Amino acid sequence: QVQLVESGGGLVQAGGSLRLSCAASSNIFGINVMGWYRQAPGKQRDLVASITRGGTTSYQDSVKGRFTISGDNAKSAVYLQMNSLKPEDTAVYYCNIKTSLRNNYWGQGTQVTVSS
Repeated sequence: QVQLVESGGGLVQAGGSLRLSCAASSNIFGINVMGWYRQAPGKQRDLVASITRGGTTSYQDSVKGRFTISGDNAKSAVYLQMNSLKPEDTAVYYCNIKTSLRNNYWGQGTQVTVSS
């Protein structure tokens, strides 16, 4: 069973930066899209950013210009560079990989806390 392992979360002051990483325990074939979601306490899990197999990226309006998603299909890995962090970015962040075979993989989540 493939597992996604995340790293890079932590506590940072407002205005600071963090880089999240997510790698699969074994190669994933047929990747269609990779993404990062986040879930704040009492709220639903929302898509933050995504990147397609072809490299097309998409961002939630609240993070445009601050976050950058990148991916490495060969390594089955996805990254999220987060700059100019705000307290409202505080959440558990989850990576996700979807494949052409309709597999849907999730990471275990990593906590990001931004202090004011």
